[in-house]
This record gives sequence, C-alpha cells and structure tokens, in this order.
Amino acid sequence: MIHKFSRSRYCSLLQRHRCYKSRAMNNGDCRLLLKNSALLSLSLSLSLSLSLSLTLGEMAFTNNILVCTPLECETEEEMVGSMEIAKAEGADLVELCVDSMSFSHISEVKKLIQRRTLPAIVSYRLKSSRTSGKGDNKFLCLQVLRLALEVDVEFVEMDYEVASDITGMAECLYGRVNSRIIVSSYVNGGKPSTEKLGHLIACMQSTGADVIKLVIDVDYITDLAPVFQMLTHCQVPLIVIAAGSRGLISQLLGPKFGGFLVYGSLECKSIPGLPTILSIKHIYKLEHLNADTKVFGLISNPVGHSKGPILHNPAFRHTGYNGIYVPMLVDDIKDFFQTYTGTDFAGFSVGIPHKEAAVRCCDEVHPLAKSIGAVNTIVRRPIDGKLIGYNTDCEASITAIEDALRDRRFLNGEASNTSPIAGKTFVVVGAGGAGRALAFGAKSRGARVVIFNRNYERAKALADAVSGEALPYECLERFSPEKDMILANASAIGMEPNSDQTPVSKDALRAYGLVFDAVYTPRNTRLLQEAAEIGATVVSGVEMFIRQALGQFRLFTGGLGNLVVGNTSVVLLCSSRGFHAQAGSGTILIHIHQHAKIKLVNVNSFSFIFGTKVINL
Repeated sequence: MIHKFSRSRYCSLLQRHRCYKSRAMNNGDCRLLLKNSALLSLSLSLSLSLSLSLTLGEMAFTNNILVCTPLECETEEEMVGSMEIAKAEGADLVELCVDSMSFSHISEVKKLIQRRTLPAIVSYRLKSSRTSGKGDNKFLCLQVLRLALEVDVEFVEMDYEVASDITGMAECLYGRVNSRIIVSSYVNGGKPSTEKLGHLIACMQSTGADVIKLVIDVDYITDLAPVFQMLTHCQVPLIVIAAGSRGLISQLLGPKFGGFLVYGSLECKSIPGLPTILSIKHIYKLEHLNADTKVFGLISNPVGHSKGPILHNPAFRHTGYNGIYVPMLVDDIKDFFQTYTGTDFAGFSVGIPHKEAAVRCCDEVHPLAKSIGAVNTIVRRPIDGKLIGYNTDCEASITAIEDALRDRRFLNGEASNTSPIAGKTFVVVGAGGAGRALAFGAKSRGARVVIFNRNYERAKALADAVSGEALPYECLERFSPEKDMILANASAIGMEPNSDQTPVSKDALRAYGLVFDAVYTPRNTRLLQEAAEIGATVVSGVEMFIRQALGQFRLFTGGLGNLVVGNTSVVLLCSSRGFHAQAGSGTILIHIHQHAKIKLVNVNSFSFIFGTKVINL
C-alpha cells in the first residue's frame, strides 16, 4: 500500500523548482546565462500551469529531492521484488519499464501496478531492443499507458512520438484523474546545443506535458554544459539523464541546477551513468544541494575507483560548508576547464592521467607543485576566478613512509631527529604525477632516488630533475645493489580491476625493507600482500589518500583544518594532533596519532558505516 501524493505537495515542489530558477538566474557566479533570444523566449514560455483541478496523492518521501529507481524486469514477481529492494534502499518512487516485461495479457500489467509498494512512473518505450519483437508496438504501448491512467498511477511516461499524436494525447489529458504526464525524448547525434535542446523542450511542452524528460547520449563530460543551462532556465519541471559514465554528474548535480528528480540504481544492479540509491542517500545527500552549492570533484580517467566522495561530502556537511564532491570522468582536461569556467565549479582533485597536464591549465602554481611538475589539487580563487594549482601528494606519501619507518625504529629501540629516509635507496616505479611527487619528496629527505618506468625517456627526465638515476624497466626484477631499500609503486599496476598484477615479483621484494603502494583499490594489493609475507614493512595507499585528501579539504574550504564531521554513526575528527574516524559503538576504523600514523583496526576492509549501511573504502 502506498501513500497518496497531494496537490499541495506537488505545488510545493513546483514552487521550490521556480525558486531554484530565480536564484540561479540572479546568481552571477553561476555564469550559465541565456545566450540568445530563442532561449529567452523558451524560458518565458515553458511555465507549467497550476490551474489544473487535480487531486494528487501524497508521496512518501522526506525531502524535496525525489529519487527514482528504474526497474527493468521480465516478470511481475521480479518487478515487485526489485521494488521492495528499492524501497528498502531509500527510493522515493520507481519507474516500471513495462516494455522490459514478458506478459501474455494486459491484465498482468494492471495487477503489477496495483501491487506497487512505492509511487510509480509507468513507461513503455516504443523503440528499444526489448520491444523489437512485440508485434504492433505502438498499439501495445497505448494499451499500457491508457491502463496506467485508468488505475490512477502517479506518473505516466510516454515517448514524444506518442505524445505528438494530438488525438491520443488529448485522450490522455482529459481522461486522467490524478496522474501526471511525463513526455520523454531520446537525444543523440552529436554534442547537444542549448538551441537544439531549447527547441525540443518547447515542442515537447506544447503537447501539454506536466514534466519533460530528456535522455541524452554524451561523448564527453563537457557535453553536459548545455544540459545544466537547460535545467537552470527551463520553467517546466525537467528531468535529464545523460547515459554512460561521463554523464554521472547529470544526476549528482541535477538538484543544484533545479532538476525535478534524480535517478539512482539498485546496489545489486548498477547502471552506467547512474549513482546508486545508497550513495545518493548516504554519501552525497542531494537534499542539501541548492543553487549556491559549490562543486568540487575528482578529474581523472578512470574515476570509478575514487573514494574521495566518502570523505569530502560528510566533511562539507558537518562543517557547514555548502559544497558537493563528485567523480568527473574527464578525457581532455584543457577542454574541461575551458568549458566549466564559472566559480560554481570551485575546486578539483586531479588524478590519473592529468596531473602533469594540469600544471599548464593553471593560472598560478604553488612553488612545490611547480618544482615537481605535477598538480593534484586545483582551487578556483573566488575573487578573480583564476585557477591555482597545488600538490598535496608529496608530503602525504613521504610522511606516511617516514612514520612507518619511525615506528619500526622505535620498536628496535632506535631514535633520531633526521628523516628515516635519509641515505636510503628509494626506488620509484612510475614517472607520472604520483611518481614525481614521491621522487621529489624522497630527494628532499636526502634519499638516493632510482626511477623505473615503462617509458625510459620519462624515467630519465624525472631522474635528471631529482639528481637521481633512471634504469630500464626490465632491470627492476634484478635491481638489488643493497638490502633494506624502499620501494614505492606510483604506477596503476595492481589497481582494480587488475588486482592480480604486481610490478615486482615476490622474490625480488626481499631486497626491500619497506614497500609502499600508491594504489588503494584494493587496499591490500598483491604487492603489499607479498611484501608482508617476506617480512617487509608495508604502507597502504589509503594512508597517502587520507593525508592528501585532508590537505585538499583545507584548500577547498579556505583553511578548515580543525573540524568535526559526524552523525549518529560516523565521526571524523581533524585537529592539530591528527585525524581519525570512528563508526558504530566506538569501532576505530582510522586513527592518525600525533605522528599521523594510520592504523586500520578492521584488517579485512576499510569501511565507513552509515546507519545500517556499510560503505567500503
């Protein structure tokens, strides 16, 4: 049984939607301005009338951001079962994609709708791989949609092609009781422009639609800029889904720009381009977003491994900072910064493979980052919009290694005020951004630096920059001039999904007293497992990740270093004495003491627990 969706609640949503538009259009920081009279005409014409004498039901949700889960199942029982999972994970409504079902009679669809346990959108795609063999597809589509209206479902979604049929649409508009009509269109064929999208939305709204929905193919993350413009200025409730992993931010940032609802997938059935319901509810908490929210994110390729959102988003919320941190799959970093120029896009972490190219994108670069030749943090200065580059990788990685060596010295009864790295042979695998940070950090501590990289010329250039030595990658296995060396893997070897790989064989690891792996997905890489088995001290990439992220957080927020982040189940603390996280009833998952050594009490996984949900890091 579901609760009804009231007209007053719907009007409240529309009022919020219009307030977003007004604030965004008056916000000079947004810079998503209308560029021509055609768009201005669109923004004035796309106004949804509230004069419809409808009695809407009351939808069961606790905030103004609706989270919808699309369900594509073959049978009625699978649909009902998936609906229960969606409800348990926190979805506010579901989209019942009836075209995915195999049914012999329309009465089976009616039974499914009547069994729904959440408010629903009933849809039937005319053109999809699932409907190609179903005979008179349009007739069946109309049958399903009419049935949905008859049983008074909350939303009925129809393709623009169907809604363009004046006779059929009039029948839907005047034959309904409480249902709202969503008209949808699939947009492909190159980069969408504001003009093309504006014209399409105007045509779709003229059908009498209550809500417009666009499903857009994007080749690059920069293709989403016109989408955010339309969300900001369109006066009719608008839903946008950008397909594929490059379109993920269309959902995560949709509420900031005024999107009507967001789509989230089930944890057990991930969909490219959609965040999971659990991440929306427990990590991003999109109900906190508004037109003034500042956008931060990781610029990388790949980007799916990032755990940054798990740290930065709770920290923003619980320090009272109006920000969101999202993964951004970027192919061309120069094009990205030329497209997203507004101060709403306020700061960025920079990952593989962009750390060196990022230096050239910055207006100013911190001296340390300039000497390293790699940037892992970019902040847009509010007063002039200039991009300022920093490197927090260097100190994060080197201090993690130093603390591990100091702990070992302490256990052996040794003590020294000098860096434990001084005088040691420091072997770096990889000559990219992370490798450069490690090499420069090791040099600054007085180590002898040796670089191995598949591209020898890159290894040689880095070695020359740190007065070190470069050797061919094939020599890594046999390199053993002394015992108790330090090995630092700064390559992507061993990162998921290739977690069975390692840059050095187990036998070759016997020459090293400490092994560090910048890869942190998985946390316990094959390299670290084998190093521990032969008795070497191991340092996980998680330790570097936490430290560099804390440095980034301070830069993002203008110096918020002493902070308390937490709710009833998660506590993150930063202070001059260190940083730690705890979950549940005092279970310590991370603890950095005075010397900033991270201790993972949970040896099987690194997790944050949100209520009853476990988010693995």
